[in-house]
Amino acid sequence: MTELRSKAEHTEAIRRDRRIAVVINTRSRRGRRHYFEVLDQIHALGFEPLAELSVVNPKRLRAHLDKALETKPDLLVVGGGDGTLSSAVRHVAHRDVALGVLPLGTTNNFARSLGLPLDLTGAIRVLDTGKVADIDLGMAEDRPFANLASFGVSVEVAGTVKPWLKRILGRPAYPLTALTILPGHKPFKAILTVDGKRHELLTDQLNIANGRFHGGWQVARDISIDNGMLVAYQLGSGKKLRLLGETLVRATTGRWRSLAGGPFVMGREMLLETEPPMAADVDGEVRLRTPIRLRVVPNGLRVMVPSEFEDS
Repeated sequence: MTELRSKAEHTEAIRRDRRIAVVINTRSRRGRRHYFEVLDQIHALGFEPLAELSVVNPKRLRAHLDKALETKPDLLVVGGGDGTLSSAVRHVAHRDVALGVLPLGTTNNFARSLGLPLDLTGAIRVLDTGKVADIDLGMAEDRPFANLASFGVSVEVAGTVKPWLKRILGRPAYPLTALTILPGHKPFKAILTVDGKRHELLTDQLNIANGRFHGGWQVARDISIDNGMLVAYQLGSGKKLRLLGETLVRATTGRWRSLAGGPFVMGREMLLETEPPMAADVDGEVRLRTPIRLRVVPNGLRVMVPSEFEDS
């Protein structure tokens, strides 16, 4: 593992040497429209990026991230949606480089979890005025993730939601698509083993979160991306009307209760088994299937955050 500078030293290096590289996914919801605006604002802050890369073909994203990191920046600035940022997370995890996040997607869950401004000017300003923090990294088997692993309806929604609907509606496109899928969806049995305790439930949707947000709404008021814990929670209980009601509440209010009020299971490591075996959506990529072991790596990722971010 690479030896890391202190966070204070890392922050000072970024402010002093201005060694950054920029990768923007121009296939993201706002990336194409704001690409040159982003670069202009970064230059206006006194940065002269070592690399300025535009991702037109998503299949080339990882190659572009590798090319940017070859310049040995102190700060890798990545603009795009949560899927783009998840790929960036896997590239910089455990390395002596911080990730700068520009929210250019539909839900921007990761940016919200970091407390970043969702307007571009505000997010870009953080690159200059913020600080380096280390946050938790989720692991699904050997696959790092920043925000969420989900099972059930959401996997089908992710593969069904129309790009044009996301462009027009933004984050409400997801719950609205879910409402069209729910009538034909079958609930599944989930067995979750946490700290030796076995939890069984029947549900249409199970989420295991590292970050604070899902679908652009807060999972719970007091959840954190920096507390060394994963949080598992279900939507519905195998009853369509209940899940329909919860989906509508989330779509219209984004309301969630406190962790202390449930229905949450928290732990550093979790084993999930399902009947039948199911695909896992890990930060927007469907690559794994249950059974699956998930765990958290405390302070596994360095990021640039606002100065008021509480870094434990």
